[in-house]
Amino acid sequence: MGIKQGWNMVNRYRLGETFKFLVEIDSVSKEEGTISSEIRKILESFGAETVVDSAGDKIGGNSGNLIARFKGNKQAPPLLFNAHMDTVEPGKGITAVLEDGIFTSDGTTILGADDKSAIAILLETIKIIQENDLPYGPIELVLTVCEEIGLLGAKHLDLGLITAEYGYALDATDTEGIVTRAPSANRLEFKIHGKDAHAGAAPEKGINAILLASKAVAKLELGRIDHETTCNIGIIEGGRAINIVPNLVTVKGEVRSHDEEKLSKITNEIVSSFKEVVENYKEASFDDGLPRLEVHIEKDFSRTYVPDEHPVVTFACKAAENLGRKMVAKTTGGGADANILFGKGIVTGVLGTGMRDMHTVRESVRLDDMVRTVELLLEIIRLHATTQ
Repeated sequence: MGIKQGWNMVNRYRLGETFKFLVEIDSVSKEEGTISSEIRKILESFGAETVVDSAGDKIGGNSGNLIARFKGNKQAPPLLFNAHMDTVEPGKGITAVLEDGIFTSDGTTILGADDKSAIAILLETIKIIQENDLPYGPIELVLTVCEEIGLLGAKHLDLGLITAEYGYALDATDTEGIVTRAPSANRLEFKIHGKDAHAGAAPEKGINAILLASKAVAKLELGRIDHETTCNIGIIEGGRAINIVPNLVTVKGEVRSHDEEKLSKITNEIVSSFKEVVENYKEASFDDGLPRLEVHIEKDFSRTYVPDEHPVVTFACKAAENLGRKMVAKTTGGGADANILFGKGIVTGVLGTGMRDMHTVRESVRLDDMVRTVELLLEIIRLHATTQ
């Protein structure tokens, strides 16, 4: 059976209907229980061995990660495919609209192509393999929870359930690119404790925590620091009323870099800015230890760096070539489950599904792009099973 002949088997109507079914199931982060149950039923009807791990209990959600295993019909190392089940808000009551081959929502919610286009693609891929008795090695699907709120499902994934050492996450736009390089990220939180006072009657008796935070932030270089490093302050929370000197402000931000030394350097510079402002406060002298600074730094995720000669890259590039397409190794500034999997020893490249304008009510995905990704996965799986 030739490649062209084999990959004309994609059932466009079924793929679209599966996608519509999935996106119209509410599954915002920590509420993936219903969609996990529905996907599990489908996978088990395909003959998969499935299990839900305990990640949900650890992160306060109503479902853990869903892992499904297919034994395959060829001897080959296990191949992993990853997608996430949760969506961002507004993600409840989604109505999928298909017009001129493009899926959108009705404009009041996101669509949920991020990342349910990936799940629909994976389900269609498995279905085609089974319907046509195509060659495939062992496959492990890892469908995570709470990706959108900090990659929490992947961070709490039970590795004892996974045997694959490499594979693909489907969580990007470009159907002719594979993300092989992604940054590390630090999540930063600062709490400045000041002293409250009446803002009109006795402001000199207070210490304005918002003012101190503003001075610290004003000293920072934010945005793109260089070609591989970014920095952002994204949240400032504080104050109770306009006539009260605020005694507490919380500032949250992040630093990302493909270079660990730069990540550490920029992180330390930000911490130093806050420390200097608080320590150098001289407008008043209090004996209660104020102003005071709390600093919390968390490694959000580690960088990925997949060599061009790794099978994850070579299989994807060869598959695209066989289909008359191109495949380019790409660098991104974003993070995904792939970062966490890579940090756990599972080399993971990120493929695209065609989804666009994610996290907005303008989100869309072309059915043609989803079909293209199914075709690509079928050829990757065939190559993996027959060229070991």
